[in-house]
Amino acid sequence: MMRFISKLFLTLLVISNVKCTAQTASSNHNKSNKPGIITGADQTEKYLPYLKGKRIGLVANQSSIIGKKSSVDSLLSLGIKIVKVFGPEHGFRGNASNGAVVGNEKDAKTGIPIISLYGKNEKPTKEQLADIDLMVFDIQDVGCRYYTNINTLEYVMDACAENNKELLILDRPNPNGYVVDGPVMTDDKYKSAIGIHYTPMTHGMTIAEFAQYLNGEGYLKKQCKINIIKVANYNHDLPYVLPINPSPNLNTQQAVMLFPSLCMFEGTAINEGRGTHMPFTILGAPALKGKYSFSYKPVSIPGMSERPNHKDAVCYGLDLRNYDINKFRKSRQIDLSWLIELYNAYPDKAKFFTPGRANQDISAFDLRIGTDQLRKQILAGVSEADIRKSWEPGLQKFKAIRAKYLLYP
Repeated sequence: MMRFISKLFLTLLVISNVKCTAQTASSNHNKSNKPGIITGADQTEKYLPYLKGKRIGLVANQSSIIGKKSSVDSLLSLGIKIVKVFGPEHGFRGNASNGAVVGNEKDAKTGIPIISLYGKNEKPTKEQLADIDLMVFDIQDVGCRYYTNINTLEYVMDACAENNKELLILDRPNPNGYVVDGPVMTDDKYKSAIGIHYTPMTHGMTIAEFAQYLNGEGYLKKQCKINIIKVANYNHDLPYVLPINPSPNLNTQQAVMLFPSLCMFEGTAINEGRGTHMPFTILGAPALKGKYSFSYKPVSIPGMSERPNHKDAVCYGLDLRNYDINKFRKSRQIDLSWLIELYNAYPDKAKFFTPGRANQDISAFDLRIGTDQLRKQILAGVSEADIRKSWEPGLQKFKAIRAKYLLYP
């Protein structure tokens, strides 16, 4: 009897272990197969057959990757014929400073002609598109009106429409896709190289969604034929860590998330970290000495910022490198408090907002914001709550327009 009970116990123990092992394996299997974000470019099975046999023009920079490899290099190795690469601000390999003139050249690695779309030749010409059957757009954006990739997108779409070329967009997530905030630009006089669209400062759309917005809202003389490879397993609320720096001065995830709030300072007397290896994570100016203990010195850094504000002078201000960027996800707002705080702390308030550029009477700050109202409100001491309240009518109107073009929840 005891021998029978012992055998029965052992049998039950084996069954229990098998069941436990099966549940653990099943749990691990489900965990490993949990879908993650897959960019449009990484879904090669969806578009490679469409590219085969065509002469391709590719709008790309260093953020254009398939896996961990440049999209250009990857597509060439897969037998795709790329006849030209079009590079936006910072160039194709992403090694030019902000605003730097980037000329046409040949890529040293592949020998493919590179056409610069930043500077005098913002829009591809008829001649540049003549030997192209299909244009492909694959660039990482960060969701701000003053980040110039959306300008490049419009110019490329306009050129494609005029020359009857189709545009294939390999979509990528917007790391700031949950933030639709700031004043909406409504007046043409505030259009400039850092803002040509009637959107808030942060628009909350991916590149492909923005392309649909451009088509639908009449930005182009003629609608562009677009084909989109959507991001898989994505929605606007999902966090997304960029695998490649989208530009030289957005060199950390912290900078990418702080950029919508800190880029406003480029129209002020405050240095926003350019001229350091911590851009868009620190703020300061020499005039704030004695008001803040944190300090740093901007210097000329080739390929990042050759002529930063307050070059070679010690700046005092805020260190935001450890700021909790999850607060943006909770508030769904840009941070306005730093602008108000540093204006209030600045001793010579008449010099806080930088004047207009040569032959312009519009403040450099107003061009970046897209209106003169925010500057006037800060000068008048209007509270942050009341400033935000003044944005609401424009934001609600824009959100209703934006909803028509969204590809993701």
